[in-house]
Amino acid sequence: MAPQSWLPEANLPTADFPLTHLPYGAVEVHGQQHLCVAIGTHLLDLYALAEANLLPTHLHPACQSPTLNALLTQGHQAWTHLRQTLTTLLAADAPHRTLTEAALHSIAGATLLKPIDIPNYTDFYASIHHATRVGLLFRPDQPLLPNYKHIPIGYHGRASSIAVSGTPVIRPTGQTRPSTPSDQPSFIPTNALDYELELALYIGQSNPQGTPIPIEQAPHYIFGISLLNDWSARDLQSWEYQPLGPFLAKNFATTISPWITPLAALEPFRASATPRPSDDPKLLPYLHSKADQTHGALNLKLEVFLSTQTMRDNKLPPFQLSQSNPKDLYWTPAQLVTHHTSNGCNLQIGDILATGTISGPSDASAGCLLELTRNGSVPITLPTGESRTFLLDGDEIILRAHCDAPGHPRIGLGECRATILPARSSL
Repeated sequence: MAPQSWLPEANLPTADFPLTHLPYGAVEVHGQQHLCVAIGTHLLDLYALAEANLLPTHLHPACQSPTLNALLTQGHQAWTHLRQTLTTLLAADAPHRTLTEAALHSIAGATLLKPIDIPNYTDFYASIHHATRVGLLFRPDQPLLPNYKHIPIGYHGRASSIAVSGTPVIRPTGQTRPSTPSDQPSFIPTNALDYELELALYIGQSNPQGTPIPIEQAPHYIFGISLLNDWSARDLQSWEYQPLGPFLAKNFATTISPWITPLAALEPFRASATPRPSDDPKLLPYLHSKADQTHGALNLKLEVFLSTQTMRDNKLPPFQLSQSNPKDLYWTPAQLVTHHTSNGCNLQIGDILATGTISGPSDASAGCLLELTRNGSVPITLPTGESRTFLLDGDEIILRAHCDAPGHPRIGLGECRATILPARSSL
């Protein structure tokens, strides 16, 4: 039988946050930021637990810090000890229930904050289905570039513009491609604003500069995951990305879920890496591990929803745009960590490595509008009669994810959502 909590809502089969999950977040309490974990429909204030001496003494400073970075610095033993302590406090036969209950707050109405300081952000391109469909739009004769199956492609993003779910996204303004080579480019609000369904991998341990992380050790450097939306202005991107790649079309906003699911909670939902076709090139040894190929992928059901202003005015539910699964990615999380450090790059605690758009083999599993609408040429018709090629002001994108496995409680990653606001006055 699955472990039970004394909070009844945490034991429901549809609960996102059962006792086996306990994702980390941060909440505003009397003007201060406190770390917390989610359980059922509540959050448990770690600052208050430390004050009540319900946590191990050596963990008090980290649990009373406003972000997770201090806890991550203490390493795996501290992570495990805290998780075990919280599980004991919330289990059906828990001691000190009255004291623990005093540290509970309802998630509904709580102000959730960014739970971690993020020094650096790297975005990968790990979905071969996404890369192929996008390639077909712009290079039909060669959808995949020659390096794709040899090397995890990525670029360095902008950590300062990462915001927590619920933070509105202001439509960016920028240069777009001129109609003819003799024309001037335009400087206008983007007309091709898009979302990208991704997962964030949070780095929990650092490596010294000049010291690569072997693939066998790479999973130990990942603390947890969350949903991530890497917003993209496709018309700005198509003008600026050659020859150096994404820049202003990407760095204006990235949205993350308020909850970070520890990797320990995902062990039952591990999966084998997607088998590569027999005619694919053989991986270089530094990117290959038998253990990683056997259980290095994650089996999660990812969903994207769109809510327009008209839908909300008429109290209609959001419209599901797509479903996909990170087990279909061409590159595993461990391969991303290993490749990132293979030249000696030093990862820092709190860094985010994003998977890139997660798309599956079918059109219905495409992880962005660029794919779903074929770069705006095939509009999506919504139940209200509205249509979309790219996002309009007032549109809200909602990302959701959950895991199911026989004999284990379902867990959900919470929501990652943001609404588009109009562009500000141009320069």
